[in-house]
Amino acid sequence: MHDRPLITTQELGDRLHHPGLVVFDASWYLPASGRNARQEFVAGHIPGARFFDIDALSDSASPLPHMLPAAGDFEARVRDLGVRRESRVVVYDGSGANLSAARAWWMFRVFGHPGVAVLDGGLAKWRDEGRALETGPPGAPPAGDFIARLDSRQVIGLNALRNHLTSGDAQVVDMRSAGRFTGRDPEPRPGLRRGHIPGSVSVPYGELVAEDGTLLEPARLRTHLARSGVDPDRPVVATCGSGVSACALLLALASLGTDGHVLYDGSWSEWGGRDDTPVTGA
Repeated sequence: MHDRPLITTQELGDRLHHPGLVVFDASWYLPASGRNARQEFVAGHIPGARFFDIDALSDSASPLPHMLPAAGDFEARVRDLGVRRESRVVVYDGSGANLSAARAWWMFRVFGHPGVAVLDGGLAKWRDEGRALETGPPGAPPAGDFIARLDSRQVIGLNALRNHLTSGDAQVVDMRSAGRFTGRDPEPRPGLRRGHIPGSVSVPYGELVAEDGTLLEPARLRTHLARSGVDPDRPVVATCGSGVSACALLLALASLGTDGHVLYDGSWSEWGGRDDTPVTGA
């Protein structure tokens, strides 16, 4: 698991009860999905897993959803979840396509904890293989001593994105659905315009995984990205609706061993909600 972005179900099964391992269910779903991630966690999760609440681990003072919290706030919450400086962290979700597990993975990375991996195939693959589950809420773990130090190079705001669009020195990749990208489908959050950031390209997050929910193998992943107009070896700015599914692209790029990629954390919730940002495809 050392700094690798992915771990297989077999590897996790073999290490499940190792001391120092912390497993998180980081499931989160779009508001209109009708799914309740916490209730699903209580109904069945990987043994020993704790619930990583992406909403609660966001900046509650921001009007935008899922903005990165201050380092001290993240540190305090993650300590409460029992994470130590030497912990090896594994995150998964129930989406079958890394909708939100990659966001938790990225948050640990951006706050200076490289010992984190995403369960390849997530909970669905774990279930399909007949592996053990447990039910009920988890007990409170002993407090951790996690230390959060923000690496600001991995995240950008609106002005930095505007600079990238002007200079053309990075590829802006939108991970929302094709219908939302073109403006054909409405946004799930009220008050947002339809369409996309001019100059961005569309790679819906669900296209990055195979039928079993595992990340596309490297050659196939590179081919798919190239067909979508993305060069993994050039800097990428990942964006989506609220900074969650965009991290699936950052996970995929990490699996290819490329670097220099960043997240536009405000994503469409910021860009599409302003009146001073241009929109294409609406």
